[in-house]
Amino acid sequence: MSPISAGLLFQFAAIALFVVLDTLTKVLTAHYPIPQIVFMRFAFHTLVVALALRAATGRLPWRSRAPGLEAVRSLCLLVANGLFVVALFHIPLADASAVTFASPIFTAALAALVLGETVGRRRWVGIGVGLLGVMVALRPPFLTGETPHWALFLPLGTAASFAVYQILTRKLSVVDSPHTIILHTGIAAGGLAALAQPFAWQAPDAAGWLLMALAGVFGASGHYLLIQAYSRAPASILAPMTYTQLLWATLSSALFFGDPPDGWTLLGAAVIATGGVVVAWPERRA
Repeated sequence: MSPISAGLLFQFAAIALFVVLDTLTKVLTAHYPIPQIVFMRFAFHTLVVALALRAATGRLPWRSRAPGLEAVRSLCLLVANGLFVVALFHIPLADASAVTFASPIFTAALAALVLGETVGRRRWVGIGVGLLGVMVALRPPFLTGETPHWALFLPLGTAASFAVYQILTRKLSVVDSPHTIILHTGIAAGGLAALAQPFAWQAPDAAGWLLMALAGVFGASGHYLLIQAYSRAPASILAPMTYTQLLWATLSSALFFGDPPDGWTLLGAAVIATGGVVVAWPERRA
């Protein structure tokens, strides 16, 4: 298997785990304060990663060659996660996930500007097609005559923050090991989220502890797979795989929250998949 194919496979698996994380998070928003959910997610993330690394390697790789980038990357993830959790409190999972698919547009542009990656005309067309599919799935006013919910704009901030997070993941994968990167992810983000706990903490029951712990496990596993993906393939190729999240999120909304997909969502998903294939297909060399 080529490095790019392996990277795409890791990215696909990471996205599936993130949808599980989002599903658990939406369940938790009905019972616990949002700052607490964000903090507990990263606290368990750090605990799971630390225990796994200690068991596998006998040590904890704290030292980073780029601590500043690690901190900024973790801050971007905290912002992305916080905005998304607030959105999940107000709108369905599938709708919130669909808006975040603006992220590949930001990622592809940043990959060209920051990483110097070549993003050809065909890939830009594919990204545009994918974004068009997202618009269809969101059922905008010019199609439906309805005003979108204000919370739909929060995942757009998530998309921008996560795009920067992905670019920094790519840059850090060159200087730090995946173990160091994933360990710093939880420590920095969890530390910042801890500042709000004196004002937001609510004692969880047994089910709450379980769901929060599972969120940490799935989040840590997903980010580890994401780091593996970005250490193998260019960001501009991996980013459009994010479009597949709409399929997973739609299924989750239907099964767990009673929000089955309608015709607009299904049509949008088909267009999104088409755009993803166009972008992932190798460029012809002149």
